[in-house]
Amino acid sequence: MSKRKRPDSKAPAQPMTEQEKILYNLIQSKQDLGIWSRDMKRETRLPDNVVDKSLKSLLGRGLIKEVVHFQFKGRKHFLASEFEPSPEITGGQWYNDQGSLDTEFINFLKDQCLKHIRNLKVATVDTVADAIRRSRVLKDDYSSQQIGDIVRSLVLDNDVIEMRSNGHGEFASIPTGRVCYKCRRPPNAAKEPRVGAMASIPCGVCPRIAHCTPGGIISPTTCEYYRKWLDF
Repeated sequence: MSKRKRPDSKAPAQPMTEQEKILYNLIQSKQDLGIWSRDMKRETRLPDNVVDKSLKSLLGRGLIKEVVHFQFKGRKHFLASEFEPSPEITGGQWYNDQGSLDTEFINFLKDQCLKHIRNLKVATVDTVADAIRRSRVLKDDYSSQQIGDIVRSLVLDNDVIEMRSNGHGEFASIPTGRVCYKCRRPPNAAKEPRVGAMASIPCGVCPRIAHCTPGGIISPTTCEYYRKWLDF
């Protein structure tokens, strides 16, 4: 959970109405997960016009903010201003502020991973992550798990081969049995045609893939990116 301290001087100049207090306390209690406006109406049982008027007032005072939910962009989702939205709301670092998959950045990171795997000849996710950190091409630090998401997407793109070290030859520096990666072709070789739409499947870089289950809150049937991939 990410929370920012806000100075007491930001307190409203005039007291909140009773309805505003109810809504503000409810929104604040949800912390970095926030709450959908329809759920507010259901939980408080306040009339729609009262909720809408109170939200407008709280927004105007800077006590709450509206954020984009990466799965439900049409919904009005609100957080108390002292909180930053959790990855369950934003979709994590692979999504931009508009809640869309940041394909430009992902492609840039793919190129970086591919370059370092090629330089290392054979690499593990950890060695690729270390190489990227040392290069300082990224403003923010990314974990080995996040870099692993990108490397595995390169496997789906048919750019990289996943294998296990046998501890000999080019694998001598990698413990036997450890998963490692190697470029499929030399840097100047013509790229093979990608096989069908599998090359662009969004699941490879989705930060919520571990929570994606049929019938769940996050599922293939509700994922707009998976639906677009199927249409492709």
